Amino acid sequence: MSKLNICIDIDGTITDPYYWLELANSYFNKNVTEEQVTRYYVHEVMGVERIEYEEFYEKNKFKIHTEEKLRRDVRPILNILNTMHNIYFVTARDKELEMLTHLYLRRYGIEYDGLFVLGSSYKVDKANELNCNLFIEDNYDNAIQLSENGTKVVLLDTYYNRKPLNKNITRVYGWKEIYLIIKELSLQNKIV
Repeated sequence: MSKLNICIDIDGTITDPYYWLELANSYFNKNVTEEQVTRYYVHEVMGVERIEYEEFYEKNKFKIHTEEKLRRDVRPILNILNTMHNIYFVTARDKELEMLTHLYLRRYGIEYDGLFVLGSSYKVDKANELNCNLFIEDNYDNAIQLSENGTKVVLLDTYYNRKPLNKNITRVYGWKEIYLIIKELSLQNKIV
C-alpha cells in the first residue's frame, strides 16, 4: 500500500496557537487578547524589543512547550492518519527541545514516524527530503515558502495568518477539515 508523507508543524498547528499569551501578558505586564495577535512574532504582538522577547523565551521555553494544550480533535485524527500514512513532525523549535518534544507527543499518545527539530523556520529542504505530499502549518511565511517550492500546504487559520493565499495553500479551521482533505488527496492518488 502506498502512503502519503504528511509533514506537520507543532506549535500553533497541533497545539493551541495562543498557548503562550497568558504567560507573555504576565511577564510583560500587558493585556493582549487572542484577537489582537495579528502578527506571528511574539515581540511584535507584545510591543517589545526582540531581545526582550528572547530573554522571556529563554526563561520560559521549557514551561511553554511542556504545558501547551492540543487543538481540538488533534490526537484522534493523527492516530487514525498514522495507521494509513507517514506522519512527520517538522518544527522550528530549538534543537535542545528535541527530547522534551518527544516526551510531549508521547504524553498525549500521538503516534508518528519521525520528528525533526530544525532549530530554524526554514522547512523546504526537510519537506523535499521527506518527499512531503502535504505540509500542515500555521506560519504564513512558512506556508508561502513551502508552497512556492511545490509543496501542497494546509494552513490552520489563526488571527496572525489571515493574508492572501496561493493555489498550493488551503486554509482550514480545524482538524476535521484536515482529515477530509487528506482523505480526498488519498483518493486522488489512488491510495487506499
